This record gives sequence, structure tokens and C-alpha cells, in this order.
Amino acid sequence: MILEIADIRIQPGQQAAFEQAIQHALATVASRAQGFQGAKVNRGIESPERYMLQIFWATLEDHTVGFRQSPLFTEWRAIIGPFFAAPPAVEHFELVTKTA
Repeated sequence: MILEIADIRIQPGQQAAFEQAIQHALATVASRAQGFQGAKVNRGIESPERYMLQIFWATLEDHTVGFRQSPLFTEWRAIIGPFFAAPPAVEHFELVTKTA
């Protein structure tokens, strides 16, 4: 399993609308992508316009090719992109260890 982490910064005062939009985008767009295995979204406490999106993918290619190079990505960006204050920083991670 691959973990995608997107560090998202949105425009001030848009938290409620962004949270609705990202929940909608995850449920209706990302969830249709091959290899999508779930997601989490956290809002910053010290920086309330900062969000950490975690998406779990079966493989790296499910995200970088299957999703990013598909029409689903265009749908995804149309829903959440208007809220961005800057392009998200995105990185991928592999599980090294896990505790209960």
C-alpha cells in the first residue's frame, strides 16, 4: 500500500466550503479510481487554512498514472482546485512499521 500525502493550503475563510467540497470529491470522484483504498483529511490547528490529505493507494501507479492521467483528475481538481491558495505539495510514502 502507498500513502499519498498532500499538504493543501486554502484561501482564508473558506474552511467550511472546502471541507464540504473535499468530502464530496473523495466520495464521488477519488473513490471511483482504481486502487483507491481510503482517505483521511486533517485541518491544521495553528494554521486553519492548512490541510493534510492522506490517500491510500494499492500502488504508486494507481495514483500517478491511473488517477492523475485520467478524466477523474480533471473532475477532482474542478471540485477542490478553486479553494487552493497555492498548488499542493504531494509526496508518496511506503509503510515501514505499524503498531496497533
